[in-house]
Order: sequence, then structure tokens, then C-alpha cells
Amino acid sequence: MDRFPDIPREALERLNRESGHFVFTSDLTVNEFVLVDEAGFEPLGLVMGSSIYHIGYQPANWRANQEMTVLSQAMYNARELAMTRMEEEAEALSADGVVGVRLEVKHAEWGEHLAEFIAIGTAVRARDGGNWRTIHGKPFTSDLSGQDFWTLIKAGWAPVGLVMGSCVYHIAQQSLIQTLRQLGQNTELVTFTQGLYDARELAMERMQTEAAGLQAQGIVGVHLHEDHHRWGSHVVEFFAVGTAVRRVGESRLEPAQLVLPLNDPWTV
Repeated sequence: MDRFPDIPREALERLNRESGHFVFTSDLTVNEFVLVDEAGFEPLGLVMGSSIYHIGYQPANWRANQEMTVLSQAMYNARELAMTRMEEEAEALSADGVVGVRLEVKHAEWGEHLAEFIAIGTAVRARDGGNWRTIHGKPFTSDLSGQDFWTLIKAGWAPVGLVMGSCVYHIAQQSLIQTLRQLGQNTELVTFTQGLYDARELAMERMQTEAAGLQAQGIVGVHLHEDHHRWGSHVVEFFAVGTAVRRVGESRLEPAQLVLPLNDPWTV
């Protein structure tokens, strides 16, 4: 228990592979489970991390575009705490990585500024005995689906880690005079456009910085989420997340194994 002070005793007992009643758990679908297994990884157990976080307050100039740095840092730190605790559970299972990671934010009813941040995924271990861990010696993390994970491994690439960037941004409000001037006109709202553009770029840049710190060659499966949470219509969070990857070998994929989505316009 001393090695994992942040993991509750009940969780350590659940993760104890030496116990006589241990069976692996996974939130992968049957298809994903089979493909992860086919890629050479055995599931060890469902791992999770949680953080109940109080998000502070920051005043803003209602007429200015500006990042809410206090809120940006809070959203990032809370997710990082949840991710770290999930990784500790994976360590307790001696896992090489965690696949199918989901990051969720749930606003609690205990207070207006309280939110629960949850990270959950399936810990896996490679059957080839190779080193699949990050440069920091931690299990890799990935939010790719089972099919995408299988394709990535077969193509000679390896997941390095789930990387993310967050930016909470205040979009300037228009004055009454500005609003009246634009009535009945087709015109770009330059202040709004620039504010949203800047916020997205900050989130993307921070995600790329994380990937560079892991010595990744690229990021796949990137998602850019936009949410106002409970801050009001002029404060928005842009959250960028994806799986950082690096090449580790030659592709073993045959052309017929590259499966396109059924709704792909290039599918013949």
C-alpha cells in the first residue's frame, strides 16, 4: 500500500492479482477486446482515477478578449490528478499501458464551483515482453478505440501517451452601440472570431507541447471539445486531447486490412 498512497485500500484489494478471486475487468466492447488481444496485449483490469475539484473564481473585463488563466490551470490540474491516479492503478497491475481511456467532467450538486474529474480505461500488458512504457517509465495511455489501437500497432506505431491542452477564455461582449450598428447587416464579428481562434490555438499548442515532452512524432485521434460548463455564455473552455505516437517498426498491414468507415465517401 505504501507504494500507492493515493489508491484506496478497496481498490488495491480489487487490483490484487495474487488474490484467489481475481478476474480481469474491462470496459472494452467484445470487438475491441478481441482486437486488442489480437494486437498482442492482454487485459489486466479496469483502472480509474478521480478528483473532486473546487474551481476558483476569476473576474474578467467584459469588453476584452482574455484567457482566464486561473480557470485554465484548474481544469488542467484536475484532469491531471485523475489521470495520475488511473496510472497508479495501472502500475499496481504491472501494466504496460492503458487503452480506451475516457476523460469525463461531472458537475456536482454540492456546490456551484465543484466538479468531479474522472479518468477510466483498461490496463493491458504486452505479451512480447517489450518495453512499451513512456520515457518516464510510466504505462502509456491512449483514448483510441480497440480497432484504431490494433491498426496503429500493426502499422508499426506505438502509443506514447494521452496528451491534452486546456484553455478557458473570456469572449468580449459587444456594447449596445455596436449591436445596434450591426442590426440587419451581414458582417463578421471580428472580436468573437479572433477570441475563439486564439483560445483553440492555445489549447492545441499546449497539447503539442505535452507530446514533444514525451518525444512523440505525432498525435492521432485528436478531438477538440468546447464547453461553457457553468461559467456563462461568454466564458468557454476549449479542450484538446489525442494520443501521441512514435514509430517502432515496419508496417505489417495488408491493404485489405485497412478498413474504412461505412459512411466514408471514398468507400467503393
